[in-house]
Amino acid sequence: MPLQKLQFRPGVNREGTTLANEGGWFESDKIRFRSGYPEKIGGWVKDTGTTASALQPTTGAFWGVCRSLWNWLNLAGYNLMAVGTNLKYYIQNGTGGNLYDITPLRTTTAAGEVTFAATNGSNVITVTDVAHGALAGDFVTYSGAVSLGGNITATVLNAEFRITTYISSSEYTITASVAANSSDVGNGGASVVGAYQITTGSDIFTQNVGWGAGGWSGVTIGYASTGWGAPAPAGLGISVQLRIWSESNYGEDLVFNPRGGAMYYWANAVSPNTFNRGQILGPSNTVVTKAGSVVVDAYCPSIANMVLVSDASRFVIAFGCNDAVAGSSVQNPMFIAWSDQENFAKWLPAATNQAGSYTLSHGSEIVTAIQTRQEILILTDAAIYSMQYLGPPYVWGFQIMGDNISIAGPNAIATANNVTYWMGTDKFYMYSGRVETLPCSLRQYVYDDINLDQSYQFFASTNEGYNEVWFFYCSANSITVDKYVIFNHLERTWYYGTLARSAWIDSPLRATPMAAGYSGLLIYHEVGNDDGTTNPPTPITAYVQSSDFDIGDGHNFGLVTRIIPDVTFDSSTVNAPAVNFEVRPRQFPGTNYGTADSPAVTSAQNYQNQRYYTVQQFTQQVFVRVRGRQMAFKIVSDGLGVSWQLGVPRLDVRPDGRR
Repeated sequence: MPLQKLQFRPGVNREGTTLANEGGWFESDKIRFRSGYPEKIGGWVKDTGTTASALQPTTGAFWGVCRSLWNWLNLAGYNLMAVGTNLKYYIQNGTGGNLYDITPLRTTTAAGEVTFAATNGSNVITVTDVAHGALAGDFVTYSGAVSLGGNITATVLNAEFRITTYISSSEYTITASVAANSSDVGNGGASVVGAYQITTGSDIFTQNVGWGAGGWSGVTIGYASTGWGAPAPAGLGISVQLRIWSESNYGEDLVFNPRGGAMYYWANAVSPNTFNRGQILGPSNTVVTKAGSVVVDAYCPSIANMVLVSDASRFVIAFGCNDAVAGSSVQNPMFIAWSDQENFAKWLPAATNQAGSYTLSHGSEIVTAIQTRQEILILTDAAIYSMQYLGPPYVWGFQIMGDNISIAGPNAIATANNVTYWMGTDKFYMYSGRVETLPCSLRQYVYDDINLDQSYQFFASTNEGYNEVWFFYCSANSITVDKYVIFNHLERTWYYGTLARSAWIDSPLRATPMAAGYSGLLIYHEVGNDDGTTNPPTPITAYVQSSDFDIGDGHNFGLVTRIIPDVTFDSSTVNAPAVNFEVRPRQFPGTNYGTADSPAVTSAQNYQNQRYYTVQQFTQQVFVRVRGRQMAFKIVSDGLGVSWQLGVPRLDVRPDGRR
């Protein structure tokens, strides 16, 4: 018989059975399709930047789980990256640069309002501050303190701390770097000032938070619990949403917002490489910029679910905010307000400015908004709107573009090649002037194994170097993101895999896509061939497996005696790169691969009942003995420094009876 080519359709298809998809690919992990052929994805390395926080000594690490990345340049040419986590907000200066903590302050006490009490032999310090408003897990920085008399010196106290335990509205504990001794009987003096950072957020969505639902002896808040008998803080009811940030650069500066919180403004400093904390962008507050102090008017929203700065004439736009112009402090999840053109401080509409507001009608809340080439797309939980700049007197116009749609979460949307793609709660969508369902050969596979309770963790981004849109999500048994599915918008193919990431950005201002890992690190993707977040680097296991295909005529058995490989190892960094070919025979679709249901195969490389053969760079042919009615083909790599692309391998097959 002539040699049988193993040439499969590009992309992975899980919409039918493995035999119904004959001629295609069925399983994958950490591969992509390029020009129709599968290849291993690029590796990744960790960022080597440092952090300014003494509490986070790990090089390049940040506090918390990052859900937001934003990249821009200032006029001095600094390549800035905003990093928003559930605990902190940072700005990184350049690739591999420092991480500067710019987390805004919630309040600063008057001198003497904070006192300390230490216990001999313990490094736990009780802090008294009436109506402090802090929760366990929040951060506070003290200044002006003097020694307590022994080991707890002024240097120990005048630092940043994370609150360990909430005792009451007037007391909490912190953990000092040293244990107190019997001489530590002071209270820190009359000049102690406590600067409290904004309350930290949750890293996952939690339900039934309140009495009896958290840790024993209190209410679970973030990573710790309140004290015995303490009520849930104001606004903490049936559930706690995870901390999600939105941001946009306002020229050199940055406007950012934690979902459900106030808006903040970070001003690019006059002195290069100076990173002050973010300032509240709220009613009647003063914001200090490079040009001087600006007083925000009393009609600026005090709470919002999202903020965005428009490219058209630079308006600051707040989504899901309160209507401060009408005198309301109650958040309206369908309300939109915008500042005057080129003036983030002016929010009261007047005949002499372009500030204004609008309330959407379809849906119950604005989930997200994204800026595209000609419009801002706004997605509620039921509809999609187009927001376009019209100029005075109407300023912005709103048009509904589609109804009865869904979106998984605020970050589950991305734009590539002027088309916007997003992940819904039961299918994928695209918008290119009209809303369409995006055909997906993995729809059933994805939505049969998904945790929609954590859908606000889901996110999407692009990898334009390979024409890809990546969607990250939590599998059914996971409360963190552990899987991804990729749509190649040029080749119209899908493939999937496993990868734990919490945020991703594909910025033209940096050489490679960047992601955030759960280990508190920024990660550069498409670098090398291995997992460089470990020391030493570890190999990346990548594979793709075909659907079943007949190796006989479907009636008789077929006997495979030889494989002629066709694989390239371009970009490998080892002298002898290798992949493994697995040929997985079976007799019937309902039987397992490589079991007693098919006759045993005599081979020197029988790996876990799979027919497993190593193919190296210069392997010309592999002699095998595989018998069955149908077979799946799999290519696997798990070695350091290996890069590969599969071509068209061939099998030497002959008929071999009916049993």
